[in-house]
Amino acid sequence: MSDPMYAKSKHLSKGPLDPNEAKWTRLVKTTYSDPNGVERIWESAERQTRPADCEVDGVGIVTILNKPSGPEVLLQKQYRPPIDKVVIEVPAGLIDPNETVEECAVRELREETGYVGVAEQTSTVMYNDPGFCNTNLNMVHVRVDMTLPENQDPKPELEDNEFIECFTVPLASLFDEMKKLEAEGYAIDARIGTIAEGIELAKKLKL
Repeated sequence: MSDPMYAKSKHLSKGPLDPNEAKWTRLVKTTYSDPNGVERIWESAERQTRPADCEVDGVGIVTILNKPSGPEVLLQKQYRPPIDKVVIEVPAGLIDPNETVEECAVRELREETGYVGVAEQTSTVMYNDPGFCNTNLNMVHVRVDMTLPENQDPKPELEDNEFIECFTVPLASLFDEMKKLEAEGYAIDARIGTIAEGIELAKKLKL
């Protein structure tokens, strides 16, 4: 069996980025005063894609599919060049101008997975790595009705630079499944890793 398309990506070269070439991000030097009045410098990165009328960059999508064997979370495998690894992720995407967070989540879910859903719940604004960059997102819970005809054989509408494999994992064993996937060489995105940690913590505390 041949390797899936996403697994065929690989690094060809790597080096400093000329700011004049940057389309998606930029480096920023921030001067600030600490509680003692000492002036300090902080280096960070910023996205250049956030719409002017929006406070967040994008969304992460939590979709639970109700299957006969129990609820399963919809995940993706996607190669990420910054770490040169295939990453286990929830569906996600950047917000378009004049688009709400919920509209973005429903659109991205349809484009990346083929599933048609309805946004039901939106999280607080979350910052991925605030010590390094200003990137943030909302996690949006999107309900997918598995009885609808359009969800029987979903077909993604991927762009020519997207190579994504969708799969599901039982919620009951999510933590263990993430451990197994990591041992197989996959990287675990913080969003699904945190969900797995939360479920495991809820089990231990009997919440």
